[in-house]
Amino acid sequence: MKSIFNLYYKNLFLTSRLFTGLGCAVVLYLLSFFFPWLGDIPSLFFFTLVLLFVIDIWMLYRLPKGIFARRHAPERLSNGDDNEIGIYVENFYPFNISVGIIDEIPHQFQKRDVWFKTGLISRQHKLLNYQLRPTRRGEYEFGAIRVYVQSPIGLINRRYNIEQVETLPVYPSFLQMRKYELMAISNRLNEYGIKKIRRLGNSMEFEQIKNYVAGDDYRTLNWKASARRGDLMVNNYTDEKSQHVYCVIDKSRSMKMPFDGLSLLDYAINASLVLSSVALLKEDKAGLITISEKKGAIIPAERRPTQLNKIMEVLYKEKTRYLETNMELLYTTIRGTLKQRSLVVFFTNFESMSALQRQLPFLKRIAKFHLLVVVFFENTELKKLSEQPAENVEGIYIKTVAEKFAYEKKLIVKELARYGIQSILSTPQNLTVNTINRYLELKARQKI
Repeated sequence: MKSIFNLYYKNLFLTSRLFTGLGCAVVLYLLSFFFPWLGDIPSLFFFTLVLLFVIDIWMLYRLPKGIFARRHAPERLSNGDDNEIGIYVENFYPFNISVGIIDEIPHQFQKRDVWFKTGLISRQHKLLNYQLRPTRRGEYEFGAIRVYVQSPIGLINRRYNIEQVETLPVYPSFLQMRKYELMAISNRLNEYGIKKIRRLGNSMEFEQIKNYVAGDDYRTLNWKASARRGDLMVNNYTDEKSQHVYCVIDKSRSMKMPFDGLSLLDYAINASLVLSSVALLKEDKAGLITISEKKGAIIPAERRPTQLNKIMEVLYKEKTRYLETNMELLYTTIRGTLKQRSLVVFFTNFESMSALQRQLPFLKRIAKFHLLVVVFFENTELKKLSEQPAENVEGIYIKTVAEKFAYEKKLIVKELARYGIQSILSTPQNLTVNTINRYLELKARQKI
C-alpha cells in the first residue's frame, strides 16, 4: 500500500497547464452568475478537465517503467579541464513525450541548475551531453537522475528516480597530458606555443654510419669508412638519452594561493605531470619529489612503462600544508636521492625578495651538483592593479604597491641568475607551456 502511495503521489507533479485550466473553470463559474446564458458550459469544461486529468494519469502510469535513463561518465575526471558527461534516455511509451532531466552532480560544483529539456517520440533514444570542470582533486559523488515525463495532454508530470550513485576520482590533468603527448609524438609541440629551439652542435651519443647526402655536416665525415666503401660516409649522432629529470613540488602555504578556481599547487601538479610525460617520450627518466615542512613523496627517476601512472597516483593525493618549506630537508633529500647530475625543476612561489633570501643558500648548494630551474608564479591580480589608471590618492597608493611587488618578482629572476640558477616566472595558465619550453631548450643546448 505504501509503495502504491509513493508511486502515485510522491512522484506526481501538477503542471502549470492544469492550474491554468482550473483558473479558467473558476472564471467561467463566476461569469455564469452574471451571464445566465452560459448555462452548463462551466460544469462541462470542469468535468472535461477532470476527465483529461484522469486520462493523463492513466497514460503515464499504465507502464511500470516507461522511461530509461543512464549516466555516461568516464572512470575518472581531469582536474582543471572540461570533462564530458552524458545522459542516455529512451522512451518506452507508445506516444510522444516531453522529458525534463535533473542530474544530481557532486556538491563540490555548487550547481543546482543542471536541467535538460527535450522531446522524445515513441521508442526514440537520445544522448544529452554536458561538461563539468572540477577544480580540486579528490572523490566526487554523483547522485540520482530525476526524469520528469509529460504526455501530450500535459496536465501532470511523472517523476522517475534512477538511482545511479557513483563516486569518481578527480586526478591531475591527464587530458592536458595526453594533448601534449600527441604533440610530442608527432613533433608538433609548437602548435601549442612550444618554441622550436635551434640545436647548437651535436650530442656525443653515436648512432650509426650512413651514406652522405646533401645537407649533412661535412665535419662528421668518417674517412676510414669512406675509404673502405669508396663513397662518402658520415657518422650519425642522436640526442643523448636517459637523462634524469626530477620535478620537485613545494607544498607549503605559499602554494595555497588560488587562481581561476585552482590553487598554485594544482597548476604545479598539472605541469609536473605533463613535463614527466614529455620527458619519458623523449626517452629521459622522470622522477618526483614533494616537500613541505617534512619530507613528502619520492619517486626515483625511471623510464618504465608504469612510471607515469606511479607519478599520477602520488600527485592525486598531494595537498598543501600550512607551514614554510624546510629547505635544509629538501637539500639533504636531493643529495640522498639523486645519484648523478640531473635536471631539477623546483615548483615554488616567492612573493618578495626576503622570501627568496631565506631559501637562496640552499638553492645555491643544489645548483652546485644539479641543473636547477626554479619555477614561480606571476601574481596576475597585482599585475592588473598595476596596469589600471589611478583615479584618486588611494588608487595611486594601490597602484604603487602593486608595481613594487611586480618589480620584486623581476628582481628575484635577476638574483637567481647572479648565482647561475635558471628560473621561470610564469602566469599560472601558461605554466605548462613555459616549463616544457625550458626543458626542450636545455635538452637542445645539451645542458643535461
